[in-house]
Amino acid sequence: MFRTALSLAGFTVREAADGYLALGSIERDPPDLIVLDLGLPTLNGYVVLQELTSQAHTRSIPVVVITGQDRAAHADGMACLLQKPVTPDRLVNTVRGCLASGSRPAV
Repeated sequence: MFRTALSLAGFTVREAADGYLALGSIERDPPDLIVLDLGLPTLNGYVVLQELTSQAHTRSIPVVVITGQDRAAHADGMACLLQKPVTPDRLVNTVRGCLASGSRPAV
C-alpha cells in the first residue's frame, strides 16, 4: 500500500524486505527520504534508525517513522512519526511535509 500511494503521488520508491537490505540499499544509493517501519524483520527499525543517525553520510536524510506501538513511547527524537494504521493520504502528506521542512530524527 505504501509503495502504491507514494508512486501515485509521483515519488520514486525503493523497497527493502528487512533492516539489513534497507541499510545496504541506503548505503549504495542514499534516498531523499526514508519511510521506516519500526517493526522490520531481522534487523528492526530501531537499529536501522540508530545506524542511520550514527553515520555522517546518512544522518541528514529525513525519516518518516511508522509504528504500531504507542506514539508517546517514540515521540522523542523522531521528527516525522505515523502511528498505524496509516492511510495513503496521511502517508503522502507526511512525506511531503517532511521533505519540505527537512525534518530529521534527533541525533
